[in-house]
Amino acid sequence: MADRIVLAYSGGLDTSVAIRWLKEKYGYEVIAAIIDVGNEKDFSAVNEKALQVGAIKAMAVDAKKAFVNDYIFPALKAGAMYEGVYPMATALARPLIAQILAKIAQQEGAVAIAHGCTGKGNDQVRFEVTINALTSQIKIIAPAREWGMTREETICYAERHSIPIPVKSGHAYSIDENIWGRSIECGMLEDPWNEPPEEVYAWTKSAKDAPDEPGYHEICFEKGIPVALDGQMTNGLDLIQKLNELAGLHGVGRIDHVENRLVGIKSREIYEAPAAITLLKAHQALESLTLAKDQSRFKQKVTQEFSDIIYNGLWFTAGRQDLCAYIDSTQRFVSGTVRIKLYKGCCTVVGRKSMHSLYSHNLATYEEGDQFDQSTAPGFIHLYGLPVKTQAKLQPIFEQAENK
Repeated sequence: MADRIVLAYSGGLDTSVAIRWLKEKYGYEVIAAIIDVGNEKDFSAVNEKALQVGAIKAMAVDAKKAFVNDYIFPALKAGAMYEGVYPMATALARPLIAQILAKIAQQEGAVAIAHGCTGKGNDQVRFEVTINALTSQIKIIAPAREWGMTREETICYAERHSIPIPVKSGHAYSIDENIWGRSIECGMLEDPWNEPPEEVYAWTKSAKDAPDEPGYHEICFEKGIPVALDGQMTNGLDLIQKLNELAGLHGVGRIDHVENRLVGIKSREIYEAPAAITLLKAHQALESLTLAKDQSRFKQKVTQEFSDIIYNGLWFTAGRQDLCAYIDSTQRFVSGTVRIKLYKGCCTVVGRKSMHSLYSHNLATYEEGDQFDQSTAPGFIHLYGLPVKTQAKLQPIFEQAENK
């Protein structure tokens, strides 16, 4: 009996070719593991395709709820966006997928785990660091990193062996998607001067084709987690799916980003993330109402660190766990409702309210009812500016600079 290997199978080009290649190269019996994180509607067809290509077994694992509750929502509470732009849909899903692969490998008695990542991408790091953290005794194989074929050569290999693939020669976009977003790369997109053609987008309308009337919606949060949309309580999965539809209809969520990859190169990526962009913006607006200045400023530093941890494949680390404890503490009073306006590719916060709001109308208003004691301002300014005044008197640096 041949050794078994568990392959993270998506039904795409590289993993479809990998089933046959693993059998030819290593003699493995391939178990195709399809992890549902909102990336496919018809898993029966994907299962059938894996078996048709040569897998001895194909299994689909529904991980959507775990993805939302255990990965997306912690990232949302953190406000995580890599380089302030990318909501990291792919990066967030990889540790969950790797965790499930490790579990399946143990259950099936497999000696190895395989993934479809190339040697110049981030996902190889995310998969392998996670797998090694969870089960260091198992072998990891990356066919697309080993076989040395270009994308066009991989397509030709598939056609030569009658392997059904979702792309044809000359249309070689690489696409990954899950409920939090969709990424598109390769092909003509590799030139950052080229404007992305409309054909690369699937979730969002172009601004010119979006409705002429804006869409207004209200999102209710409890402790940083969205729990209701337009007054209707709903679970996180349904809420994200609905927002992907609503925001995508108005063209919200398109991202064109030249990012710094973990492996040391720059890469041009196109993303669609309607729900992610909408929720992140709404959450940030609610935090501006409920977090004190010092909390907010320090959390910005934590947000960047947390984003880098996710992007760099370090989810299963003590550092990430520690930061989550801090982030959860910041969310104790981040509850309330945010009103958003979706219009022609833009998501704008137009209202926010919270029972824990630190905003006081009586202190902020310039009209009748103003309770701010303006007579205290001169004393405050004197004490606040005292160090500046003292230094300027004893060390007149500006005067010296002017005399040079």
